[in-house]
Amino acid sequence: MAYLLQGRLPINQDLLLMQKGTLMRKVRSKSWKKLRFFRLQDDGMTVWHARQAGGRAKPSFSISDVDTVREGHESELLRNLAEEFPLEQGFTIVFHGRRSNLDLVANSVQEAQTWMQGLQLLVSFVTNMDQQERLDQWLSDWFQRGDKNQDGRMSFGEVQRLLHLMNVEMDQEYAFQLFQTADTSQSGTLEGEEFVEFYKSLTQRPEVQELFEKFSSDGQKLTLLEFVDFLQEEQKEGEQASDLALELIDRYEPSESGKLRHVLSMDGFLGYLCSKDGDIFNPTCYPLYQDMTQPLNHYYINSSHNTYLVGDQLCGQSSVEGYIRALKRGCRCVEVDIWDGPSGEPIVYHGHTLTSRIPFKDVVAAIGQYAFQTSDYPVILSLENHCSWEQQEIIVRHLTEILGDQLLTTTLDGQLLTQLPSPEDLRRKILVKGKKLMAEEEEEPEADLEAGQEAELDLEAQLESEPQELSPRGEDKKKKPKAILCPALSALVVYLKAVTFYSFTHSREHYHFYETSSFSETKAKNLIKEAGDEFVQHNTWQLSRVYPSGLRTDSSNYNPQEFWNAGCQMVAMNMQTAGLEMDLCDGLFRQNAGCGYVLKPDFLRDAQSSFHPERPISPFKAQTLIIQVISGQQLPKVDNTKEQSIVDPLVRVEIFGVRPDTTRQETSYVENNGFNPYWGQTLCFRVLVPELALLRFVVKDYDWKSRNDFIGQYTLPWSCMQQGYRHIHLLSKDGLSLHPASIFVHICTQEVLEEAES
Repeated sequence: MAYLLQGRLPINQDLLLMQKGTLMRKVRSKSWKKLRFFRLQDDGMTVWHARQAGGRAKPSFSISDVDTVREGHESELLRNLAEEFPLEQGFTIVFHGRRSNLDLVANSVQEAQTWMQGLQLLVSFVTNMDQQERLDQWLSDWFQRGDKNQDGRMSFGEVQRLLHLMNVEMDQEYAFQLFQTADTSQSGTLEGEEFVEFYKSLTQRPEVQELFEKFSSDGQKLTLLEFVDFLQEEQKEGEQASDLALELIDRYEPSESGKLRHVLSMDGFLGYLCSKDGDIFNPTCYPLYQDMTQPLNHYYINSSHNTYLVGDQLCGQSSVEGYIRALKRGCRCVEVDIWDGPSGEPIVYHGHTLTSRIPFKDVVAAIGQYAFQTSDYPVILSLENHCSWEQQEIIVRHLTEILGDQLLTTTLDGQLLTQLPSPEDLRRKILVKGKKLMAEEEEEPEADLEAGQEAELDLEAQLESEPQELSPRGEDKKKKPKAILCPALSALVVYLKAVTFYSFTHSREHYHFYETSSFSETKAKNLIKEAGDEFVQHNTWQLSRVYPSGLRTDSSNYNPQEFWNAGCQMVAMNMQTAGLEMDLCDGLFRQNAGCGYVLKPDFLRDAQSSFHPERPISPFKAQTLIIQVISGQQLPKVDNTKEQSIVDPLVRVEIFGVRPDTTRQETSYVENNGFNPYWGQTLCFRVLVPELALLRFVVKDYDWKSRNDFIGQYTLPWSCMQQGYRHIHLLSKDGLSLHPASIFVHICTQEVLEEAES
């Protein structure tokens, strides 16, 4: 039987048809719909496109870029074109990260099915690849790029060009010597296996060989006892080292005889160091490992701001895709700004701006479908309600009919407790956060609420009026009084009643645990400076939501760390915007199965806490962190258009935590080597409050003329860091894997003997 991909993926009918190619319509908008010829390449891993069959083709996407494939009726763009094309002929390719979806319309239902089924098969195959298969695939991609005339073999000229593409600056004579050694057929070219041997000779790891020989008595293998010594002395694995050594040999030793004799070869040792077990991120922190039975306010909650936006906040596009992407990446609090829409149907968009509008019912349907695909823990709908009474009733109808049993409409067991329920109590429930009517009309807006009593209008909501709204044509609309809150919508707010914050004293005296306040980033920063310890105490019993300043019209983000330091739970981020701030957010929520809830340190959960984030005295000892940055592996080019340029990489280690801990240090740069740079430099940090610290490793391309260019990064919580010799597998700006790009480090932490004070 014929096989694709070095004999691992059986050919099926769908893949064969995809390799012949199909003419389909690529759709970008109602007005942009163009015919393109799409074809799966012979490697089975890349799709190219051309204007027509036989036309000049260029890469469209790699299968490893694809997250999922959706049917036509799930695409809001294709639904808008349902009169032009049958939805059954359309499908959407959804990519990882922030890349826009690709909407395609085939000429028949059968052709659409062929591509959907074929792509799903390939995506499943890529997802389940092991480390060796991923490396083989990466090599296959490089071979394709280097084999310029596509004849299945590479001349020395093609190899030289490829070395530049791979960031390797190498002496020509030495490169030719490696080429000749690998050319066992003496054909003057390298074919598949010969190219693999050539790559292996390029990727010799002398620093790993040296480490291996330090623990191996004969330089050929590590015996079980020698490997146990390494795990205890260097990797700080403690008492479990003996059992772990047997497990790791069984997992990473390539030879069966080695496994039987319980020894680890150099290849097995390198396999372990490059694996999840040898990663800087502790594998025990990947699954759900935290206590999920504490009150909701004891957790950091992965939260999104203006979730509907996929662009900026003035003219950007609103899309249900914003909700789908946020929920799939583990976000548990999404924001919905609702306004009166045409034909009696409420719409979602950024008020007083030219951002596009989407039907509220489409947003609710997307939330209902995707809320619990990534995590079973509760989703909070942060409602910003600007609707008339009539359209509020439509809001209630859509929420109750579309979400059904998922929507929490009453207190658990019908009781109002003395604290918020836990994420565990609220599994697979969607909670509404918003205004709630008061028990009775009073002079002051802060009157107490007793659940279940008849409710009158919140005076504060009554007194507010809308600012002038800029219509799409730029005309000013007259001010109108804010709509009265509809009792049916008020009733859907159970545990998350939105209240205005006046002061910490006022909250203590007048508010309940089920009431929550929102703070602009400026207000929250000022409160942390003025009364950081009171803010910490406030967050031990109430939920706080922090949102970005309205001046961030470009959807930029603040640094979430300073608000986490004060125990703020819902620190809302513009998730569509990549960068340092989202790296920190992704880093914190990478742990605990990515479920969107992370337990705060105990000193941020204690109602008697005296912790002040600006003047921290940790209840634990300060720690010293010693990081030896050893080497880098297969760093990508910053700009693939510059074929002749090779990167000059340096590594910056950044720590984010309380203010005295927030610092950075970097290595010197290595000239002209992104393939296997060696630094061998040690960086040292003193950290007062390690429980709050995040580490971010950034690799940059040194540029003496301008700012250093970003190559890759990886961010993780201090509590999830493993000591010893570790690989850090780099991620792109969008948080996607840059496999096999990594840096190799040695990590050591030590307690500081004196009490930790700032």
